[in-house]
Amino acid sequence: MFEIRIICDPTDTDRIVAALDKTFTAGTVTVCPTRGGKQHRLYVGADHSPTNDAGNATEDWPTPEAAYANAPSAADEMAWLLGHPYGQRGREWWLRRAAVNDRMALGMTPRYTSSEANALDLAHRLIELDNAAVTCDPRTYVRQQYARWANSH
Repeated sequence: MFEIRIICDPTDTDRIVAALDKTFTAGTVTVCPTRGGKQHRLYVGADHSPTNDAGNATEDWPTPEAAYANAPSAADEMAWLLGHPYGQRGREWWLRRAAVNDRMALGMTPRYTSSEANALDLAHRLIELDNAAVTCDPRTYVRQQYARWANSH
């Protein structure tokens, strides 16, 4: 979450407010006159919009079903994870572990379960590893990163 302050010509106020709503997940815009009264000051709390510039949420913020459409079975994924000793656990390992736990917590893996808290903890670990500034649900970030990784392999 961040705050935006804009000083603009009064004739541009409506256009700017519309652009803010399109670009960000924005709260209520407060409009005040400037000290001289010739311009407007706009104040708004905002967050990054969960869509790209084209408004395509499925690419940037995929649903769990879309993100994990081609994921290996939970058993195969767990075997892959267990095959990597502690010293060999890089970003891919943490991403795949966070993703399989997210799938388990969502009930997408028959016979395998994980708690919501465990999935969230692993999402936070991936975010920390990536040094990412995440403003969305941390598990949504895992889905986004997994989908990007899966599409690049």
